[in-house]
Amino acid sequence: MSSLKEILRKYRAFPIKRLGQNFLFDKKVLKKIVKEAELSKKEIVLEIGPGIGNLTKELAKEAKKVIAIEKDKRMVEILKKELKNLDNVEIIEGDAREKIEEIAKRIGKNYKIVANIPYYLTSFLIRKILELKNKPKLIVLMVQKEVAKRICAKPPKMNLLAVSVQFFAKPEIVSFVSKNSFWPSPKVDSAILKISNLKTKISKTERDLFFKIVKAGFSQPRKQLINNLSKKLGIDKKKVEDWLLKNKISPRKRAEALTIENWKALAKSFEN
Repeated sequence: MSSLKEILRKYRAFPIKRLGQNFLFDKKVLKKIVKEAELSKKEIVLEIGPGIGNLTKELAKEAKKVIAIEKDKRMVEILKKELKNLDNVEIIEGDAREKIEEIAKRIGKNYKIVANIPYYLTSFLIRKILELKNKPKLIVLMVQKEVAKRICAKPPKMNLLAVSVQFFAKPEIVSFVSKNSFWPSPKVDSAILKISNLKTKISKTERDLFFKIVKAGFSQPRKQLINNLSKKLGIDKKKVEDWLLKNKISPRKRAEALTIENWKALAKSFEN
């Protein structure tokens, strides 16, 4: 941590809370993230929010190239100076939410996303990544512990975020990370989340219908499916009951009890 503070002091920079800047300094954790990314010298890594480049340096040792997107101008300057001797690192200044699609388009097929992302962006960024036309082969992210647990939930504890991720891919928690591995220390512990088996052949029509039904089902999580689907989709309750029973789902169940396969079956058999 002393070297982290020294670098920030050297450039008269400090962490900005509204940007979610909690710098990861624990070398064991940094190496664990890189190991889980299973990198080769043929692969490109897209890193979001590199900060001062602690993770970037480790990724650059294993990958063909690292493309790092950083929003904070101060961090961009630090990265350019501190990593100037690494010829396989490209630093892009900008907001990942706006630039990721354009970068993914030009990057080619053989790439992975590895990042310690600002926690306030987690849900939005994951959804954005999973909906990219040119999807990464693998995603390894540092996220809040509770968010990781929600994403990896199983019935009867499913939630909208879990369904949103598991529709596209297979998420798993690699390990939990203490809040003391960061500076400044966040209020909660974190987790390394690995997302693999990303599906590439999902049409927009299929995706939109699936989420229309899922969002209707979860519209009031404590209510029964038959009520939520009838109200939000504007379908008669008897018709909804027949539709659910046809797919071997009890109309009295709640959305949290359904599997991804249940939702897919409902979307496949949907008749408005």
